[in-house]
Order: sequence, then structure tokens, then C-alpha cells
Amino acid sequence: MAESLVAGVDSSTQSTKVVLCRAADGTVVAEASAPHPDGTECHPDHWWSALSHARELLERADAVAVAAQQHGMVALDGTGEVVRPALLWNDTRSAPQARALVEELGGAKAWAERTGSVPVASFTVTKLRWMAENEPANARRTERVMLPHDWLTLRLGASEPVTDRGDASGTGYWSPAAGAYLPDLLRAALGRDAATPRVAAPGEKVGETSWGAALGAGTGDNMGAALGLGLRPGDVVVSIGTSGTAFAVADEPAADASGLVAGFADATGRFLPLVATLNAARILSAAAAMTGATLAELSALALAAEPGAGGVTLLPYLDGERTPDRPDASGVLAGLTTANATRENVARAAVEALLCSLADAVDHLAAQGVRPRRTLLIGGGARSEAVRALAPAILGTPVTVPEPAEYVALGAARQAAWALAGTPEPPAWPAPPATEHTSDRTAADVRARYAALRDAAPEI
Repeated sequence: MAESLVAGVDSSTQSTKVVLCRAADGTVVAEASAPHPDGTECHPDHWWSALSHARELLERADAVAVAAQQHGMVALDGTGEVVRPALLWNDTRSAPQARALVEELGGAKAWAERTGSVPVASFTVTKLRWMAENEPANARRTERVMLPHDWLTLRLGASEPVTDRGDASGTGYWSPAAGAYLPDLLRAALGRDAATPRVAAPGEKVGETSWGAALGAGTGDNMGAALGLGLRPGDVVVSIGTSGTAFAVADEPAADASGLVAGFADATGRFLPLVATLNAARILSAAAAMTGATLAELSALALAAEPGAGGVTLLPYLDGERTPDRPDASGVLAGLTTANATRENVARAAVEALLCSLADAVDHLAAQGVRPRRTLLIGGGARSEAVRALAPAILGTPVTVPEPAEYVALGAARQAAWALAGTPEPPAWPAPPATEHTSDRTAADVRARYAALRDAAPEI
């Protein structure tokens, strides 16, 4: 009998990535990818077109699941047609609406208690309010609201519009603690009622594809990464991709009234407290452009500089920021003198700024009771030798760096294998190979100088 194969899809901001794996142990047997258009809004048809490039690979799978970028607003009319291009997580135009919603509906504490999170511009609920205020005709046409992975799952063959608790927890109108939608919050945002996808149980089969493969419920990208890494309570992940995230698997829901920690659910029935930054790997690419270096050269330049970058400090809010909530912020390069204005110091300051921003994120998780058992560093930015070398000192802990892989897609594949197996828990796949990184240094002075600039920046 032929071994079962499963496909996992990662539909991210920038591209679609697909991995085909053995269902028994997660071994990758084939991969495919296709780009998405750049920008902060995108018509869902582009995601479908990119996924279609992997059609031959997908049709080899006995089960499929999709993990996709969180928060994106997919508005559909009564016939199921897309009303407007989806507003993506990185579209910050709804920042004023986020502030207004928080104030109108009881303040930050009330939002945290009801939804697990205090909404910022990334959240779907704020984008609905923006559409209601700025595109009222589109709001009136909207009969159903979905997320990117929901829409793709439906196109692949779900028997009805369906989502999962992980992705639903990022909308701003679903409660992880209660496991239920909060239709009054959606109504307050959109100005009218709209249908929402059913929330599937973890591991549920939600339909079949046109070629007869089982279809998993799918999830959000961060939840997919947690599943792909095989995270357990006490594992903290620092991910450096288009956005930066720090998240951990927990047994209890979070409700941070400060809004710094989003109290998401995971894809297994547990919870996934998460801190997200808008700026991450692009900090490195921007610094590379500033110094006329490739990313590899930037890493070498950073390692050639002394810790602290000769007094140069970068506040890396290049495209606004989500944590802290400063959607209109810009970057600040401080401490420059004729003596320290070197390519090496600018490169070092960029790497230190990236890691300090993420160390702040880990601190916010700790304030919500997360006690790290281990820290894992993943994402494209983790491929930088300088990032790996500096991370232990700045994060303050030894760091495990799993071998580079498409962990979001792998998590979706593991979810597909779970739907295929019909078991109470996801299949036990081996942990990925990893390297361990430690440091005998501390970076308290670097973090203190960064914190001083961060706290002074609103007044600069």
C-alpha cells in the first residue's frame, strides 16, 4: 500500500508556499512556491492563482490544510463574490478606527476580558469599521466576513464557510476564553450584522478537495508555525519574518489590558499569547540598502563592530509600529558622531535594534505569566549569522535555532495529517534538527540605551 502524503499551504503576505510531506513522519518530499503582489491590500484571486501554480503537487496529497496570514479582511456579498480587495494585517489605515472602537466599547480592559486582545490596526474588526466609514456602499454589500485561510479553504472544497479557533481569535470579534463569536462587536464595527464562518474543532475534517483529498480546517500563520515546530507549554518562539513575533503555547487564555500581548488561541485546543511587531526582517534589508551591502555583508559588518555599535542606536519603527502601538511612527538613528558613523556601526545598530524590539516582546509575554522552558529563533531573519550570534546576549537566554524550513506550511501539513488520521491529538512528528547558541556576555547596556530611545521617541 502506498504511503499517505499530506500537503500544507502557507499563504503569507508575500507568497504562497506548499510542502508535500509523508503523513507518518512529516518528511518533506516536494515543495512549490509562487509570489503574491506587494502591498497592504490584495484581491483574494491572487492567492488562488498563486496556489494554482502548485496544483500538480497538491493533487498528490491525500489531505490538505491551509495556514495563512492572520487578520486579513475578506468581505463577501450575498452571492459569495469579493466586495473589495482584502485589507491585510500590515495595512495601518484603520488605526483611528481601532482607537475609537476601544473607547466606544468599554476601554482596553473590557476588550481584553471579552476578546483576549485589545484591537490595533492589524485586527479585522478595525478594518470593518474603516470600510463602514470610508466605503459605506461596500459595507452595505457585505453579507459575510472571512479571513484569508477561510476563503482559500472554501475554494479548495470545504462543505461550508469554516475557520478554526486560532485564526478566529485574531478577528477582534471572537472570544478564545468562551470559544464563541461576539456578534455585537462585529455589528458595532461594520454597522450591520454579517455572517461568519463556523469554527471547526481542532483536527476536524471540513470537506474534500475536487480530487478527493481530506481537507483540514486550516489556521493562522503563527498557529501553523507553532504546530510545525511541535511547541509545548513553556516553549517561546521568536520569529523574524516580514513581521516579528514572540509567542508561546499556554494552557490558559491571556487577557492583557495593556494591549501588548494578544491573547490568541492555538490550533490544538490550547492558547497562543503573542506579541507582534510590524518591523522585523525589513530592518535588516533597510540597513543593507543604507550601507550598500548584501544581507550577508551586513551580517559580517555587524560582527566586525563592537557591542553597542560605538554608541549608535536605531529605533526601527520604519513603517510605523504595532507593539508599541505607534502606527504613525518612523525610524530614528541616534548617537551618530563623526567618530562612530561607520558602516559597521550602522549594521550592528540595526541587528541590535531588531533583537531589542523582540526582547521587549518576550518581556511582555513574561509579564503575562509565560515562563520560558526554551527559546526558539525562526524565520528568514534567523539565517543571519549576526542575528544568531547576538541573540543570546540580547534575549538573555540560550537560543535554539531550528534548521531553516517552511514551518507554517509544515504546521498546515501536520494539521492535514491530523484530519486524515481522525485522532484526538495531532500526529507526533520528530522535532526538527537545531543548533544551540549561547553567550557569556550580557547586553544590559545595549537594551538600556534602546529603551531610553524608545521611551523618548514620541517627543523627538
